[in-house]
Amino acid sequence: MASLPFHTFLGQTILNLHALIIIRKGLPSFCFFVVFLLTPTCAFSHIRQGFEEDKGRKYDLFPEILMEEAVARLNELGEVSDADEYLQRTFQSPASIKAGNLIRLWMEDVGLKTPSVNFRWVDKMGNVHGRTEGINPSAKALLIGSHLDTVIDAGKFDGSLGIVCALSALKVLNMTNRMGRLRRPVEIIAFSDEEGVRFQSTFLGSAAIAGVLPASALHVHDKSGVTVQDALRENSIETTEENLLELKYDPESVWGYIEVHIEQGPVLETIGLPLGSVKGIAGQTRLKVTVRGSQGHAGTVPMNMRQDPMVAAAEIIVLLEGLCKQPEQYLSYDGECRASEVQSLSGSLVCTVGEISSWPSASNVIPGQVTFTVDVRAIDDMGREAVLYELSKRMHQICDRRSVFCKIDRKHDANAVVCDKELSLQLSSAAYAALKRIKGEAAIDVPALMSGAGHDAMAISHLTKVGMLFVRCRGGISHSPAEHVLDDDVWASGLASHFFCCNDNMCTILSQKRRLIDW
Repeated sequence: MASLPFHTFLGQTILNLHALIIIRKGLPSFCFFVVFLLTPTCAFSHIRQGFEEDKGRKYDLFPEILMEEAVARLNELGEVSDADEYLQRTFQSPASIKAGNLIRLWMEDVGLKTPSVNFRWVDKMGNVHGRTEGINPSAKALLIGSHLDTVIDAGKFDGSLGIVCALSALKVLNMTNRMGRLRRPVEIIAFSDEEGVRFQSTFLGSAAIAGVLPASALHVHDKSGVTVQDALRENSIETTEENLLELKYDPESVWGYIEVHIEQGPVLETIGLPLGSVKGIAGQTRLKVTVRGSQGHAGTVPMNMRQDPMVAAAEIIVLLEGLCKQPEQYLSYDGECRASEVQSLSGSLVCTVGEISSWPSASNVIPGQVTFTVDVRAIDDMGREAVLYELSKRMHQICDRRSVFCKIDRKHDANAVVCDKELSLQLSSAAYAALKRIKGEAAIDVPALMSGAGHDAMAISHLTKVGMLFVRCRGGISHSPAEHVLDDDVWASGLASHFFCCNDNMCTILSQKRRLIDW
């Protein structure tokens, strides 16, 4: 274990010698940080003092771990890629395995242990686990996680930030000899697949932990014909339909789940704040639409005799845009959708066609088939279903009019998730305290945001209560190499995670001391 800086050692000594004095006779300024770590959520707003600064750096904020090392690790993970020119890590790819091995080494550096006798660090779905048991291994555990996979041509903060700042937060606890005093076990999980790039099936890792991944998912194949089961086997992971079920955590063994993630939107930057809590996550549906027509010569088939799937697809895509921009102009109040659902859609509904292909894809050939994807997201699940119903109905009308065949395959569905109020309050309090400590001045209230992006928390919500903390990203840009988080914001997210762990896990120590004094 690394030796403690003198100021850290001094702080721990003060804690041990003066715990009773602090609580019984008042709070000397040099003890405020120690008391803060042991204070219940409701008291966060009353913390108003900090350590003195020495050469511009605060004693108790651990920037060398929560910022400098965390940023270095994010940069290191950002270089682990299957492509030479851009960042790409998909499920069970060579880069994904390398990233998992790197994260495992960092878990060991933090002092975490492998959590199960059934696997060593990596489970049957490729998730990487590290755990500390605290003082009561049989207590319900706090899970903290995010994903290690990426989209194609990705940024380096999406997913990775949540893993790295969790590791940093626990490393500080370990350095200050407090990780072993946690009231409950804490387990960090780096999920193997959230983006769903390779197999078009999101949340493979977290859904397995939550027990909602169907056994049929093992037989889904990628564009090369390799199945999920094959991909795992290529990396010496033998996963069957039987042992897949063993991955599910017992709900009675889990206290809750939190996830730190970049916002992937512009709200925090617009209001000038680094952190925000998450109220809920939009539900989402992914469709694969196939339009088949009559393939022919581009120069010999008259325009009025064509059965062209490309122009039919184009009309459907424009229909989708109008439907999602102004749902009230399309949706009827005939039992499929109520007025309240239409109103809820107006602020959260987004629809995207992100992938399109044609066959045979030649400039002088009228396509015989066009395939495209549709991504529909909304906070209101009933409203989302109403949009999908209306899209399907009008799409088939377009196809009938153009004498082409249309087919819709639902590839993914996830209902909207409401984050737990208790966890959200604790995360907001921890974020407020972190910003106050770093800035050295009163912070404004931490905003509560809705998430339009899907996260592993959606799958884990089937297992336990969930909470999320958003981190500001430049320009609201994500899924792009332009994705960026300020070093100070990485620091703030790590410090907030640290405060959250201390608040949740250490408050019993404070209550015990109070009972000793207030006789």
